[in-house]
Amino acid sequence: MVEPADRPSTAGQRLGAPESFGVSTLEPGLRPPTQSPGRQVCIRVQMLDDTQEVFQISQRSPGKVLFDLVCAHLNLTEGDYFGLEYQDHRKMMVWLDLLKPTLKQIRRPKNTILRFVVKFFPPDHTQLMEELTRYLFALQIKRDLACGHLICNDTSAALMVSHIIQSEIGDFDETQSWQHLLHNKYLPDQDAIRDKITDCHRKLVGQTPAESDYQLLEIARRLEMYGVRLHPAKDREGTKLSLSVAHTGVLVFQGYTKINAFNWSKIRKLSFKRRRFLIKLRPDPTNAHHDTLEFAMSSRDCCKVFWKICVEYHAFFRLFEEPKPKPKPILFTRGSSFRFSGRTQKQIIDYVRDSELKKVPFERGDRISLTSPSCRANKGSSSSIPYIDCSDIDSECDVTKNHRAARGHSSAHDSNEDEPTSNNNKQGVSAGHSGGQAGGLFGVVNGFYHTNHQGLQQQQGIPASEDSPLGSPHVVVNGNGSVNDLGMGSTGGLGPEGRQLSPLTSPLLTEAGYVRNDDEDEARRKKFPTDKAYFIAKELLTTERTYLKDLQVVTESFQSAVGKDEAFPDSVKNLISANYDPVYKFHQGFLKEVEQRLAQWEGRSNAHIKGDYQRIGDVLLKNIQGLRQLTVHLQKHSECLVELERVCRTSRKVETLCREFEQQRVCYLPFNIFLLRPLHRLLHYKLILERLCKHYPPTHDDFRDCRAALADISEMVLQLQGTMMKMENFQKLLELKKDLTGIDNLVIPGREFIRLGCLSKLSGKGLQQRMFFLFSDSLIYTSRGMTPLNQFKVHGQLPLYGMTIRESEEEWGVPHSFTLFGQRQSVVVAASCAPEMERWVEDIRMAIDLAEQSSSPNTDLLSTSPSDNSESQESEEELCGSRSSLERQGQRGNTTVHVCWHRNTSVSMVDFSVAVENQLSGNLLRKFKNSNGWQKLWVVFTNFSLFFYKSHQDDYPLASLPLLGYSVTVPLESENIHKDYVFKLHFKSHVYYFRSESEYTFERWMEVIRSATCSASRSLPSTRKDLY
Repeated sequence: MVEPADRPSTAGQRLGAPESFGVSTLEPGLRPPTQSPGRQVCIRVQMLDDTQEVFQISQRSPGKVLFDLVCAHLNLTEGDYFGLEYQDHRKMMVWLDLLKPTLKQIRRPKNTILRFVVKFFPPDHTQLMEELTRYLFALQIKRDLACGHLICNDTSAALMVSHIIQSEIGDFDETQSWQHLLHNKYLPDQDAIRDKITDCHRKLVGQTPAESDYQLLEIARRLEMYGVRLHPAKDREGTKLSLSVAHTGVLVFQGYTKINAFNWSKIRKLSFKRRRFLIKLRPDPTNAHHDTLEFAMSSRDCCKVFWKICVEYHAFFRLFEEPKPKPKPILFTRGSSFRFSGRTQKQIIDYVRDSELKKVPFERGDRISLTSPSCRANKGSSSSIPYIDCSDIDSECDVTKNHRAARGHSSAHDSNEDEPTSNNNKQGVSAGHSGGQAGGLFGVVNGFYHTNHQGLQQQQGIPASEDSPLGSPHVVVNGNGSVNDLGMGSTGGLGPEGRQLSPLTSPLLTEAGYVRNDDEDEARRKKFPTDKAYFIAKELLTTERTYLKDLQVVTESFQSAVGKDEAFPDSVKNLISANYDPVYKFHQGFLKEVEQRLAQWEGRSNAHIKGDYQRIGDVLLKNIQGLRQLTVHLQKHSECLVELERVCRTSRKVETLCREFEQQRVCYLPFNIFLLRPLHRLLHYKLILERLCKHYPPTHDDFRDCRAALADISEMVLQLQGTMMKMENFQKLLELKKDLTGIDNLVIPGREFIRLGCLSKLSGKGLQQRMFFLFSDSLIYTSRGMTPLNQFKVHGQLPLYGMTIRESEEEWGVPHSFTLFGQRQSVVVAASCAPEMERWVEDIRMAIDLAEQSSSPNTDLLSTSPSDNSESQESEEELCGSRSSLERQGQRGNTTVHVCWHRNTSVSMVDFSVAVENQLSGNLLRKFKNSNGWQKLWVVFTNFSLFFYKSHQDDYPLASLPLLGYSVTVPLESENIHKDYVFKLHFKSHVYYFRSESEYTFERWMEVIRSATCSASRSLPSTRKDLY
């Protein structure tokens, strides 16, 4: 939350403005005015990049206080061009009056979202002095284009979109630009002119984002509909028209064609009487118009809204200074007391010119999305509906060197902002270590463990870099802060004033490690083959190494952990050993053959003869035929999972053993996922062989072996596919069972998991964040409870049988809301954006159809059936506690459920199935935004996360980065990354660059990471529908 007195400005993190506080209509260097005492109220404001921020104001504060807070938050000097609009109780979009108390205008502040948008469109964008202001105007133009408000011909539309794309992804690349247009909607009918857009983009090589914004505004300002907001009306003859106001005066439109304009110099008076809007003109003998023009609008309120904006436009563009308030009459009042409040355009231009404010460059955030910008409330941000307290810290660990991290309470920090990581952290962090090594590797931020890079640097003898400040937090896996048996500093995640850093936003890993010499790397790369088949074979090698490590978790680590305990049944132990050990031994031999073949292919073996060993199909064919002999063991893996779940359910001792094993560093994923790895690996072989067959011509020596191997593996996948999909669903239900409390009988035959994620539930206290879980027979909603394992407490259950769903945005005035009508109760919920709402609505409707077709009776999931008003009975302490730092960090801290909670998104079973196929591993070079060198890391992508190792031989990852909510793009020219095959990951203000070794590996990393950052297709495979 933005508080004017006790927090430094976050400077519009997503808009990238600098950290200084900034001014709006205030004098230089001053903060917003002190608010009048009284109860504080939270107001949500949606920015132009569709993120949302929450501001606290006093109940009696005028609208100017809120507006100044927003401008200060963005560090926006020319803020008077903008305004705050909202939908009032009459369902009309109106502007916030800066002179009246905010709460007298907004009747339901908890359910109202104000939009920070451009209010006054100047005729010439060169009058905008600040680059940040032009950038915000460009965002407004982008939104107007996507929504269809800015009507223009195809040539102008294509040219404007090309400038937007140039600003977002940089210079033209045919494949990238085409993919970008496929995944982003800039125009309602974009597909029809896609070729024209790419042709325009091709001509913009070398143009910077600032230049693109400038050119975009130059084109937009020449359009007839630039800045036009139409207000329906009728003339005296009843002809349907529209009125609008611009810097020149009042405009009259018929459809989207301007048919008349009344300049300010010709207008004597504007007024309204009931439903009639009146324009009184100055006498002109040459003018054929009547002295008074009359237009009928739909209501008096519509007349008054339009009259107000006309008054403000006239004052802003025509007056030299803000008009003085009228003196209060002694006896009677006549007419409206409304007046324009704020600086006029002349005052803004003079102020910026005379004050000589320092031009601090701001950092642009990439604005790539899957839908039109106007249709999404948030992209990966934790500031969407409702506001999430992003600085809650689940735990801290304070241990000394050579001791495993202990879990305990942390102090409750209630700061509401995202603390930026800066060099200011150095003193606060280094002074905060107690009882541990000064260079301790890991701290804890919001349940996601982070590395302190200086400790790792000191171990390796590398000095701390200026570009990577001490205390820069980094995510680490598994809720276990111990790495190499080093402990964690108790305040490794603290910000400059002792506040905890915000979750999921902090830089990952460290600046430590070997920084590669670029010339050496380039020379080494040139020695290796460049054939695409070689890189496909290398992908087989790298993923096989990771797969063997995963098998080792089952065959060695788990067996040694539970083998010595008599409580673990020998039957289950022998069942797992008998069916996994043969598979592990087989793949050991398979990996050796692949390594040997790649060494021969690269020329690192004396036995190689060029051409004879530059293929991989024969190795794959031989081993897949051998793998078919193990089908009987693969079919038993589902039985292993079922038996392990049975003994855990019947024996608390066994359940404790399994939970303790999952907390070990080597078990970086839920253990049940490791049990399904052999089935998943069959899909990977099939995909690799499909790529090889697609690459090879039919005449190639390797094509025949690859095609034969593909036929064999396809037969195995088809044979085991039914088992695989049922086990995926079973495993997911088991994992969710650990994340939920207050629920019984979650895992029953016939129940299918469909989707989980955050929605805002409307109750008597307004919109409140809830985690929803959709199954094939019911929908449950929860909040994060105060349990040692960070479980989610179930508040209610909605059976799907007989349920109906209806969109209700207009009814409740809440964007992206819909109502669920059950047999016993109804619930109003809101999604963070329009695409998210569409995904939920589609999946819920599909689940309702499945529930209607099912003949099985509904099963009550709840331990005790809550009353219909259970939501309203939650105590204020419980609601606050669900987002506080009181929870102890347990194993469940880094699961997909918790990531969705913090990043306010959702994941479906389709997404999980896609993630199973999109697994990848290999070496990447990693670079921070402000660092110089590249660090080589072994990176594994699985389960929507990146896991980082020093090398592929390590038994456990050093850190992880959950990717839900992140965006993946290529660097812009202005970022000065002059290297090939580089992609960029960013979330809020945090940016990481990764560099791959070839075009093929670059495309593969981009493909699999996009599968985690972008939702999969909504259409379910027919086989999965059949399973439902």
